[in-house]
Amino acid sequence: MEIRHRTVETNGIRMHVAEAGEGPAVLLCHGFPEAWHSWRHQIAALAEAGFRAIAPDMRGYGGTDAPAAIEDYSLFHLVGDMVGLLAALDLPQAVIVGHDWGAPVAWNAALMRPDLFRAVAGLSVPYAPRGPISGLEAMRRAGRHGFYQLRFQAPGEAERALERDVEASFRGLFWSLSGEAPEEARWQPDQPLGGGGPAPQPSWMPADEMAQYVGTFRRTGFRGGLNWYRNIDRNWALTAPWHGARVAVPALFVAGRRDPVLGWTGKAVEALPRTVPNLRGTVLIEAAGHWVQQEAPAEVNAALLGFLRGL
Repeated sequence: MEIRHRTVETNGIRMHVAEAGEGPAVLLCHGFPEAWHSWRHQIAALAEAGFRAIAPDMRGYGGTDAPAAIEDYSLFHLVGDMVGLLAALDLPQAVIVGHDWGAPVAWNAALMRPDLFRAVAGLSVPYAPRGPISGLEAMRRAGRHGFYQLRFQAPGEAERALERDVEASFRGLFWSLSGEAPEEARWQPDQPLGGGGPAPQPSWMPADEMAQYVGTFRRTGFRGGLNWYRNIDRNWALTAPWHGARVAVPALFVAGRRDPVLGWTGKAVEALPRTVPNLRGTVLIEAAGHWVQQEAPAEVNAALLGFLRGL
């Protein structure tokens, strides 16, 4: 299978895109801290099944531009990048799939532009309608000042912690958030970055793939991805017109049952039949954790292809 690489202009930035296959378009949006190759297993499976798999480095990552201004990473920018990417590729529509931070991009792209994004699949992070206050403000009011998203707000601090030893940072994140980590080693949202000591290499992460992540982030740093978190309050303000809105297009949710993120998104998962009324299924993969499409590619590919063929 040949993966084609190109750089396109979209929404005021230059975006690196990897793609393979021909047929109906499937747009794959990665999360933090990842890159287009987080979808390597899905790109191959989609291409072989007769789809055109399109996996960009998202804004601030890899070979895509990383604007300096924090406010250039709002949800409107991120969804706008995907809208512009379809135009740059001369595509009238696509199914959009997102993992981790890419999932809110995918859910909101489908919410705001159902004419362009005819169906949506969210991995690891469920759709959550806009609430009465922002998620960060809810954590502040609850006294959760050590919550990782709050600790990410000050520019420079998280960058220094993650970039001190990039390989150790990736090992720690990939291991502690995966289904392989024992209970005592699992990632905790209020634990300082770098806590827990050295982590082993996850069995599902080949050494050459880990080296690709490490090499990429040694070059780019983590600031671009961290700036997404620094727009959470801004995103809440910007999305007032969609307060309580439901996603209407056909949808799928997939997650690892051992994903620590489900610890605080469980109610949103339970609410999906109401908030996403055209939900075609919720798939929880028993042994997988947060990096579900890399930990359990066969199960994720089967779920995605079943969903796509049913559209």
